[in-house]
Amino acid sequence: MIINKFIDYLNLEKSYSPNTTKAYYTDLKDFENFSKSNFDNINIEDCNYSIIRSWIVELVDNGNSNRTVNRKISSLKSFFKFLIKTDSIKSSPLEEHMPLKQEKKIQVPFSKEEITSLLDSDYFPDTYKGLLQKTIISFFYFTGVRRIELIELKESNLDLKSETVKVLGKRNKERLIPLLPKISILLQEYISERNSIISNINYDLVFLSKNGDKLSEKFVYRTVSNYFRLVSSKSKKAPHILRHSFATHLINEGADINSVKELLGHASLSATQIYSHTSMKKIKEVFQKSHPRAK
Repeated sequence: MIINKFIDYLNLEKSYSPNTTKAYYTDLKDFENFSKSNFDNINIEDCNYSIIRSWIVELVDNGNSNRTVNRKISSLKSFFKFLIKTDSIKSSPLEEHMPLKQEKKIQVPFSKEEITSLLDSDYFPDTYKGLLQKTIISFFYFTGVRRIELIELKESNLDLKSETVKVLGKRNKERLIPLLPKISILLQEYISERNSIISNINYDLVFLSKNGDKLSEKFVYRTVSNYFRLVSSKSKKAPHILRHSFATHLINEGADINSVKELLGHASLSATQIYSHTSMKKIKEVFQKSHPRAK
């Protein structure tokens, strides 16, 4: 019951997305089941740090990564903060908890050459699915949207005449992204093909399967991963890497980081600064041009 109240709070007051609230719910239920089965059916709000520590040990023993464990504990931490806010408990058992150490994985963006070689290739079949997949990959790179933002993109928020798109991001925050002529033309081609193939469109969504269904996250992930295997040897080939590429390439070409922050829909500049690392090639070019001893 108390967990459901917390989920309602996340939905109604914090405006979290369904996927985010589902993740919170799953984490809390997992912990509740663990505590009830191992500690005399104790209520979740009565759990102390010793019980939480036992759960952490079990999670690690079951092969969960430190990153996954930290995410689950973060869900629990937010839950206990809510309990304090609603006067259900006086203090959080996680007040002194330190997250497990985790390796920082540097995500390498696709190069401009890799993206160009894919989008200018004939790898995409001359079918509706081929056009859909090419438009998906292009849209990611031309706009920097998140995967769920692409899937949920409403056609009513797409204005091809003024070449802008309104995107609904995290916590229902709206942002306006300009569309370059190349992606506008491709979108027009795709929508025209989609409308000729799908007789009854029941969704106000831009991207639909051949059957008129909403796209799954797995389909979008595999689209990016499978096609970039053809042109890139990088280990990570996910939709987020295209978002990373969008931001990195803009910043490397001199775009203002605050403008990139707005385009990405970040709440803080620190989140955008992750993408502001300049490639070693770029650094060497600057050295060659600017260092007094380079000539």
